Amino acid sequence: MIVTLWKKWREPILYLIFGVLTTLVNLVVFKLCGLILGDGAYLLSNVIAWCVAVVFAFFVNKLWVFDSKSFALSVLRRELPSFLGARIFSLLVEEAGLWIMIDLCRLSEASFTLLSFSFTGTDLSKLVMQVVVVVLNYVFSKFIIFKTK
Repeated sequence: MIVTLWKKWREPILYLIFGVLTTLVNLVVFKLCGLILGDGAYLLSNVIAWCVAVVFAFFVNKLWVFDSKSFALSVLRRELPSFLGARIFSLLVEEAGLWIMIDLCRLSEASFTLLSFSFTGTDLSKLVMQVVVVVLNYVFSKFIIFKTK
């Protein structure tokens, strides 16, 4: 029964696991950049975090989630531009969402504590947008980038 369930749900489970890891990479780099560059540079911090997370995500998605093991030039010529194009689109969605939440809705002025950890409205905005990005990226990866013929 477990083997049957694994065969049926393997890809979404692995995407979720590696999506969480990619999100953690993104959030950690974003927070570090925020500490170094200041909270006002949240859009730049987001782009830097995005770059690091995209490199990580490409390899884990390619190799372990979607089982695209080939590094032949013909395969990379197809996968890499579509992967980067989709990720750039989701970056633009995320940047717009962050700007709307942080600047227009003024969430940067909010702060709260959860389980003894302090969070800012910027942190919350980033987390909300990460959920949106993970869903977008799964759809692009599953149906466009790493689809099997």
